[in-house]
Order: sequence, then C-alpha cells, then structure tokens
Amino acid sequence: MSSKRKNETTEVNGEMNSESRRCILLFVKSPINGRVKTRLAAKLGHDVARRLYESFVLDTLGIVNSLDIHVRICFQPADAEDTFQQWLGKEYKYFPQTGRDLGQRMRNAFSHAFDDGFDEIVVIGSDIPDLPTEYLDQAFTALGANDVVLGPSSDGGYYLIGFSRDSFTPEAFDNISWSTSDVLEQTTEILKRRGRGIRMLPQWHDIDTVGDLKLLLERNKDTAFEESATFSYLMQNNLRCVFHV
Repeated sequence: MSSKRKNETTEVNGEMNSESRRCILLFVKSPINGRVKTRLAAKLGHDVARRLYESFVLDTLGIVNSLDIHVRICFQPADAEDTFQQWLGKEYKYFPQTGRDLGQRMRNAFSHAFDDGFDEIVVIGSDIPDLPTEYLDQAFTALGANDVVLGPSSDGGYYLIGFSRDSFTPEAFDNISWSTSDVLEQTTEILKRRGRGIRMLPQWHDIDTVGDLKLLLERNKDTAFEESATFSYLMQNNLRCVFHV
C-alpha cells in the first residue's frame, strides 16, 4: 500500500482541506473469463485476456496510488466486494457500480462521491496501464479553471472524465452509444449544449486489441514500464513474440 494514498476518515467529520477534496474513481470489473477484454480473448484466449486485465488493473492502481489523492474503487458486479478485497486489499474504499449501463454507473458514482463531500472528481477506467501520472495532475489542475476535463482515447472514447461539484452535468452520460467511436463526440456535444467549458487532455490509449498491446510495448521500450505487472506477465508467458516487438 502506497504511503501517499489518503484514507477517507475526513469524509465523516467534513473537515476536508482543499487537497483532500479531490477523488479518483477507478472503475473495475471482476476478472472473469469471457467478461473482460473480449476482443483480446478472441485472439489470445480467455485465460490470457483475464490475466492481462488483472495486470492492467494492478498497473493502473499503481499509477493512482502515486498521487496524494483519495481513491475509490468502483467495482462490478455489485456482489463482488469480497472478491475485490481479497485481490486488491482491504485498505481501499470499495463502492459497487449501480445502474443499467456504463453512463448511469458513472453518473451515480459521481453523485455519491459529491454527496460525500468531494469537490473535484475524475473517473478513469482500468485498462490504461501506462497512463502518465502527469495527465491526472493536469486533470485536477484543469478543473480549477474549467467546467469539465476529458481525456480522449485513440478509439473515439475517453479514458478520463472529470467535474467539479458546481459544474457536474449528469446529462453528459445520457443516451451515449457506449463502446463505439462516437462516445467522445456525443459527450462533448451534450456538454457544449449546456454551456460547459471543456479542457481536453492529451490523447491516450485503452488496451482492447492485440494491436493496442503491440503499440503499448513499442512506446514503452526501455522505459520504467518494463517493471510493470503487464510487461512482466507478457515476458513470463513468452507473449512478446506474438506482437513481434
């Protein structure tokens, strides 16, 4: 457990300082064969896809733990908290994802965190194992001067979305064509119609396909990422040759 990670004891008495009013909501799925990284599974098999997803989660969690910001793990399915505590540790705060689709689940997670006293919140997914930490820093800095911050992903979606309490726009999650290349465009259109000022972060990359994995390895050659759980799994299972890197 990182010595930097904040607990949430200050939420109870409401005595948050400005730094402790920030929160990262990390969205995570239970690593079950056939339910995570299905496009990877189609090429590499369900066991490999599941193990890779587990590695993505650990690496993404390591990124957020390096920051002095509250972390909440928003998990799915809702009855899997014990599984996540055994896997990731009991020192985290766990909250089930609730809602009929991804948009409603994110909307509800934001609402609950704002109700608990946070003022600046970002949501990220758990398949961005090499996300630069400075992008998270930039996200919270941007919320000081902008209504919304978005991190566009190379597939047409986004890897991060953030609001401050006063700018939270629940409608940004309504009627979105999730898991398509239209997600970012549809979201920005809603926000602009509601007069929200948007700050775009640099583009980054979700890992959904074998091609994404190849690019992940190419851009991280001879970097600190070679110490990551994802890289270690690929090397230990002789998968690097699959991507010809």
